[in-house]
Formats: sequence, C-alpha cells, structure tokens
Amino acid sequence: MRAALTVSNGRTAMSTIAQPDAVSQAEITGGVDTHRDTHTAAAIDQTGRMLGHQTFPATGAGYAALLAWLGSFGPVVLIGVEGTGAYGSGLTGYLTGQGVTVVEIDRPSRKTRRTAGKSDPIDAEAAARAALGKVRTGIPKNRDGQVEALRNLRIARNSAVSQRADCLRRIKALIVTAPHDLRQQLRGLTNPRLIDTCHNLRPDPNQIAIPQHAVKTALRSLARRHLAAQHEIAELDQLITELINTINPELLTLNGVGPDVAGQLLVTIGQNPERIHSEGAFAMLCGVAPIPASSGQTHRHRLNRGGDRQANSALYTIVISRLRWDPRTRAYLERRTTNGLSKKDIIRCLKRLIAREIYYVLTKPQTP
Repeated sequence: MRAALTVSNGRTAMSTIAQPDAVSQAEITGGVDTHRDTHTAAAIDQTGRMLGHQTFPATGAGYAALLAWLGSFGPVVLIGVEGTGAYGSGLTGYLTGQGVTVVEIDRPSRKTRRTAGKSDPIDAEAAARAALGKVRTGIPKNRDGQVEALRNLRIARNSAVSQRADCLRRIKALIVTAPHDLRQQLRGLTNPRLIDTCHNLRPDPNQIAIPQHAVKTALRSLARRHLAAQHEIAELDQLITELINTINPELLTLNGVGPDVAGQLLVTIGQNPERIHSEGAFAMLCGVAPIPASSGQTHRHRLNRGGDRQANSALYTIVISRLRWDPRTRAYLERRTTNGLSKKDIIRCLKRLIAREIYYVLTKPQTP
C-alpha cells in the first residue's frame, strides 16, 4: 500500500511499504546511502521485497531514528552502509555499538547507475540488496582505536610534507627570475644550504618596492615556512614512531620498513585486521595481486590497477630499499633476470611476496 513518510527536513516523501504487521516476523536487511547532512535508508525482507525508504538527519538522534524505523518492520539482521569511512563513519559506529551487523558496500558500477538511475532511495535500495546478496561487501574498519589515532597523525604529517616540498619548489622558481647577483649566490647550493642561506637573508624593509629586496623578503618567508614544516614533521614522526611501537613493534624490525611505510600499512589493514581473511585478500587490497586475463588458449595475468594505491606505494618503497641493501632480494633479482623477466615484472613479483610477509606480521596477535 502507499504510505506517506516524513523526512528530516519536514517535507513528505512517498514510498511503497508493506504493513508492519505483515512483516513483523520477517528478517530485515537495511541499506543506507550516506551524505554529509542526511542518510537515506531502505528496508527489504529476506526475499528481497522492498518495504520502504526514508531520510534521516546525520546526527545522533537521526541514527537512533533510522535504526528504530528499520526495526519497525521486523528484526534487523544486517545493514549495508555506503561510505563507512567517510560520511557513514558516525552511523557505522552507532550501529556497531548497538550490536547490529554492518557491512561496507562499494559504490554501484557506472553501468548499473546508467541503467537503474541515480537517486538517494535508489542507492539505498541497491545497498540493501548488495548486503542481502553479499555482493562486493566487506567488514568496515574499526575507527575507535590506536590505528585511527595513527591515521589522523599521518594526515597532518602528509600535509606538512606537501607544504615543505611546495616551499622548496617556489624558492627555486623565484631564484630563476631573481636579480643576477642574488641568483649567482644561490645557484648550485644543496637544498639544506639553500634553505639556510635564504633564511639568513636580510632585506631592507624600507626599500621593499625594489625587486631585489622584495625577492629577498619572499625567499626568507618561504625558507622560514620550510623550516617550520620540517620541525613539525620531526615532531609528528616521533609521535608516529611511538604509536607504531605500541600497536605493532615487530613491523619496524622488518627490512625496508620505516615509520612512514609501517604507518601506511597499519592504516590500510585497520584496527581489526581479522576483517582481511587471507594474505591473498590483503594483496588484492594493496593492488599487488595479478588479475586473471585468460581466454581460450591464452593464459595470462594483467596488472592490477586497483586497491589502495598508498599501500601499493609503501610496498614499492620496501622493494626498492631491499633491492639496494638486502642480499637475498638482489639474488632474487639476478635469478629472475636470467629467466628473462624485466625489472618491472620482477618488482611486481617482489611486491606480491612482500605483501604476504607483511600480512602475517600485521595479523599476528600482539602481546599487551
């Protein structure tokens, strides 16, 4: 039957729902399409019958109302949430705290969006059906532990690293158009010497309209900003290293694994590494598992361009470090080169092997 549903902004939306009495014994699967200010939920039963959809505010009261609305149709056994690591993180935490099983839903494919259309109720229904059919679903990350704290620190560090690099690029760009004497003084200096020299420049503030003094002022300002970012990075590195030693100290003992690489790998697997059921799944998550591309009598694999690209970059950093310093890895390079593999293919093989090694360290139970 047709029934009117009042949404969070006071407007009325029409939705086709079944009578609650008729579905009170049915097991309910929910789907939620998350946004910054509102979440749209859809409810289906175990046969896939659409029961209704409604929009709730993205607040604590809205989370409770959403769960109560789903429960009005029957016992809620599963909820699929799109964007558990972004707009849906608050809702995911609330539902998990209430003992509800939550799975993360991938965004619908472009082909599906073209054929089925695009709206919040449609996306919420698609999330519910994906959760019911266990299609492209995963266990969401636990975001209330030490790994979440590590992720926040890494965001600040990455921002400081980008700012430091940007300051150095702008300093070198200013040197290109600087007056001849100043350009000759600064050309050829190493980066540390360049920053130190620019920091010690003494322009005349009373002659700021003269280009020579203006460029000195700009160079000194950028050098100060560069040094401040460098000091901030050093402080954050210390905090990150201490936190990694608390979470998984064995990770830093691996050859080629430093605080930056270890932090990225911990953030990738999350506070609950048991959600990654095998080392093959971890390799797929990092984008280092080859994708089968065979057909007929052709048997081959293609490069995996998906997964977490930051984790893929972290594994690449380990490979490059070991190729330079680890005798076992260098021997592997020579052996596979003799077999006819290119260096790119060998690096891909090494990333896959290292992903297996890293997985067992990340999932090893830690002693408190």
